[in-house]
Amino acid sequence: MSPVISSPLLRRTSREVLPVTRSISEGEIAISSPKVRRALVVNGVSVEPGERRRVEIPMGGLPTQTPLALPVEIVRGVEPGPRVWVSAALHGDEVNGVEIVRALLDDLDPQKMCGAVIAVPIVNVFGFINQSRYLPDRRDLNRSFPGNKKGSLAGRLARLFLDEIVGRCTHGIDLHTAAVGRYNFPHVRGDLSDGPTRQILEAFGAEVMMDAAPPRGSLRQTAARKKIPIVLFEGGEALRFDRPVVEVGLAGTKRVLQALGVTSFKDAGTPGSNRESSQTSWVRARRAGILRVEVESGAFVKKGQRLGTVGDAFDTSAAPLKAPFDGIVLSHVTHPLVHQGEAMFHVAKL
Repeated sequence: MSPVISSPLLRRTSREVLPVTRSISEGEIAISSPKVRRALVVNGVSVEPGERRRVEIPMGGLPTQTPLALPVEIVRGVEPGPRVWVSAALHGDEVNGVEIVRALLDDLDPQKMCGAVIAVPIVNVFGFINQSRYLPDRRDLNRSFPGNKKGSLAGRLARLFLDEIVGRCTHGIDLHTAAVGRYNFPHVRGDLSDGPTRQILEAFGAEVMMDAAPPRGSLRQTAARKKIPIVLFEGGEALRFDRPVVEVGLAGTKRVLQALGVTSFKDAGTPGSNRESSQTSWVRARRAGILRVEVESGAFVKKGQRLGTVGDAFDTSAAPLKAPFDGIVLSHVTHPLVHQGEAMFHVAKL
């Protein structure tokens, strides 16, 4: 089996916060960012410099007439600076980001900040309650932007998030995991041809940066159209806390905030390799059967290398699954029962 990348980002990071004013260490990324001074108002609640406020934005309710709200915490620094939203659970079953946001908020002190962080740990509240990727109408919220105030449930929620959160920010960090039955090696995605986007992806410091155009209807596409740089982080699997993935996402998020000059941390971890890739391929099962994984996500592979096999309960006539090119495995299936044509491994070319 090829070696799995051992990332220094997996080490636990310190939660001590330092004052904003300090010198830039050698090799550390610093990004020129706007000094936003205008009032910060979310759902009619004004957040003053040096304040931390929690706001619940009404977003409809359940058939039982139980009201639901979008939970938001705003931490505004004493000095003007960039305003960054950090969001998780845009897909309701993606819980690693929820934990990243919680840990990040523990580390923020408005008295030692410039600008603001607007944290939304659970965007898709409906899906989160039902432990589902989707909304009750089976729509994907991350294919429903920019949304419509009078549209479907997904469209309304997308519009609400866009108006109340995205529209008040200069930058964004959106935290994701794989779908149910898959695992994603921690990496970031964005349009590397866009200078400001490249800067914050490099500041995040993941092992792999995917140069990828945003999908139609995604939050990333809408942010790009508004000229708002955004990092999309992928790591782990649905409905499960993965501590190493959480640590990678937390450290990377800290490094972005630090590079933008929002705040500083004693230890935001050591950046990964920032390997770039602009090409990926799914390796699919040629037959139905039982998957036996031989190479997991994070492993470097060579073209033609066997990644696993699909066979029957006796492992007779097992069909090999091979790497399409030299690269790194970004994702693999964790459920062993597979159907013909199902995607088994996602490989990024390096």
